[in-house]
Amino acid sequence: MLEYSEIRTGKIIIYEDEPCEVLDNHVARTQMRKPQNQVKLKSLLSGRTWNATFHAADKADEAEIEKRDVKFLYTNRGEYWFSDPEDPKNRFKLEENIIGTGVKFLKPNENVTAVVWDNDGEEQIINVKLPIKMEFLVKEAPPSIKGNTANGGGKLVELENGVKVNVPFFIETGDRVIVNTDTGEYVERVGK
Repeated sequence: MLEYSEIRTGKIIIYEDEPCEVLDNHVARTQMRKPQNQVKLKSLLSGRTWNATFHAADKADEAEIEKRDVKFLYTNRGEYWFSDPEDPKNRFKLEENIIGTGVKFLKPNENVTAVVWDNDGEEQIINVKLPIKMEFLVKEAPPSIKGNTANGGGKLVELENGVKVNVPFFIETGDRVIVNTDTGEYVERVGK
């Protein structure tokens, strides 16, 4: 149990029967009132955010969160299949809303991190985190026009997973590039 003043940014607590990450907090002490902790919470199940206030008498349970490596296998008709990296027979599927925006950067046989919530002895995967930087093959890139590189900018290329990313003009079909999976932006070309 966390006291009201221990509910700080980065903690994961149970609020309204959901695991919630504390995005921001501020302990306010006004003259005639008792101190209170004003927090901004984000549900790890639904993704919604809201503000809450904890008073001196309030307490909150800290959520039991664990991170595990899982291997992405394949997708079929909106179902995303994963397995335990140590035991490929132990397969399970996750919905797209649990994976979030990183779904477009999933690569078959690539390890990702599953965020697991222990809800009174029942484990539930509530989120999947991809590595921040991942390497992809450029499947299709328009040709560069000579002299076009002086004004900066870039061109839109298609990666091996079908995602389109803006890259510098010198990137060509067959190059390998590193993409930031949080922002979806080009980071660098992998040396030839």
